[in-house]
Amino acid sequence: MKELRQIREAVIAALRAGGLAAEAAFPGKWAAERKTPLASVAVGAAEGRALGLGGYLGQTRDRDGQVREVYGKHLEGEITVEVRAERAADCEEGGETAAAVLLGKLPEGIRPGELSWEALAWEKRTGLFLRRGKLRCEALFVAESGDDEPEFLEFILKGVLKDEQSA
Repeated sequence: MKELRQIREAVIAALRAGGLAAEAAFPGKWAAERKTPLASVAVGAAEGRALGLGGYLGQTRDRDGQVREVYGKHLEGEITVEVRAERAADCEEGGETAAAVLLGKLPEGIRPGELSWEALAWEKRTGLFLRRGKLRCEALFVAESGDDEPEFLEFILKGVLKDEQSA
């Protein structure tokens, strides 16, 4: 689902901007080779619904004054962040950084809800300390009709530029 990938990439970008190394979830050997805290991000269960009547939110004008139809989609989901580090103190610090980002520095299209963290644990498989957190959130996606695409719209996470999605 493209929307889930957009949420994951937006969270990864926000964590990196907050000073924490971050990658997509399910780390392999690379997590054990790092000397600094690393967050891995996944987006779990999600439920979605269209906003407005059939997703229709109304009209807007672009920079050239052309009228565009606006559609919306709402998703509720769970973001999982796992912070791993060689030292317990580094793992705790990484968890604190991640919590600050998740609760206050995500794009405007992601509205944080309840954030919960598991206790710090030693992960035998990787030989690292692990702190796992889960954030319930809501995400808002918008799409605008264009002259060349009246039927199939691409929903973009609100507050994230289209150019960032194609990179």
